[in-house]
Amino acid sequence: MADKKRIAFILNPISGTVKKAGIPKVIEEVLDHDVFDYEIIETLHAGHAAEIAATERERGTSVVAAVGGDGTVNEVARAIVGSQTALAIVPCGSGNGLARHLMIPLDVKGSIGIINQCEVHQLDYGIINDNPFFCTCGMGFDAFISMKFAEAGKRGPISYVENVLREGLSYKPETYTIEDENGTEVFKAFLISCANASQYGNNAYIAPQASMSDGLLDVIVMEPFSMIEAPQVAIEMMSKTLDKNQKIKSFRTRHIHITRENPGLIHYDGDPVMAGKEIDVRLVEKGIRVVVNPNADKSKRKPNMMQTAMSEFFNDINIMREDIYRQGRNIVEKLK
Repeated sequence: MADKKRIAFILNPISGTVKKAGIPKVIEEVLDHDVFDYEIIETLHAGHAAEIAATERERGTSVVAAVGGDGTVNEVARAIVGSQTALAIVPCGSGNGLARHLMIPLDVKGSIGIINQCEVHQLDYGIINDNPFFCTCGMGFDAFISMKFAEAGKRGPISYVENVLREGLSYKPETYTIEDENGTEVFKAFLISCANASQYGNNAYIAPQASMSDGLLDVIVMEPFSMIEAPQVAIEMMSKTLDKNQKIKSFRTRHIHITRENPGLIHYDGDPVMAGKEIDVRLVEKGIRVVVNPNADKSKRKPNMMQTAMSEFFNDINIMREDIYRQGRNIVEKLK
C-alpha cells in the first residue's frame, strides 16, 4: 500500500455564519482514512492560519485544508504558494467566493468528498501591492464596501446589500490612470476590480468569464452609474451578465499599474487595507496547487436543476424591472 498523505485541517472557529462544533466529527466520518492521515488545528488569532500553513509547508504536508471563509482561505493559500503543498477548501464563510468559483460543495460532507478524490491542479493567483489574492482585488467602491462589510455586526448577503444601498448614494467616483502592456488609459470609475476568479462571493459575479488557469487577470472598470441604473447592475452581477453592461469596460492582462488621485482603500479577497496613490497588480501563473472538483467542467457544460431554477428566477426579475426602476426613481426624488 502506498504511503498515506498527510492533511492538516486549519479550522477558524469564528469565521462566517456556520457553526464549527460538529465539523471534526464529520471529518472523522467522511475522510478517506486509507488515503489520509489527518490533524485538525484551530486558529487562535488573526494571522494564525498563515503561521500554521507555513509550518505544514515546511513539514512537507501534502494538503492543507482551510476550514472557514475567504479570509481563512487567503491566509492559508498565501503561506503555501510556490510549494508542493496543495490547498483544499471546506467552505464555512459568509461569501465563499473561491469555493463557489471552483464549484466546491458548500456543505462539509460534500467538500470532504472532493478532498477524498484529491485531484490537484496548478492554478494562478494575483498580487496587489505585495498582498496575494486568489479571487479578486480592487479599489474604489468595492474596497470601501469591503471595509463596511468587515465592520458590520451582521454577516452575509443581506448585510452586504444594506451597505451597498446605504453608502452607494453618496460615494464619489475617482479618476484612475491604468498602464499595462498595451498602453495607458484614463478612466473615471466607480470601481476597478482585478479578478483571478469570477466572483466576489455569494454568487456576485464581477468577472463572469474569469479563469484561474488562463495566465491572465480580468480587469473590470465600472464607470459611474445612476441610482436608477443600480438595480440593473445588481441583476446582471447575480446572473453572470455584467460583462454585457455598457457601463463596464473590461480587458485581460498579466500586469497593470494604476495611479489614482488620492491614497485610500484597496482590498484583496475582501480584506480592506489602506494604500497610496500607486497600485501594482500582477498575476503569478500556475503558482499554487489546489484540490479541485473533478466534475466542475461537466457541471458547467450541463446546467443542473438549481441553475435552471435561477435562470427562471432572473427571468421573473427582468419582468419586474420596470417596477424596480420606478421605485428607484421615487427614492431618488425623495432624496433630492
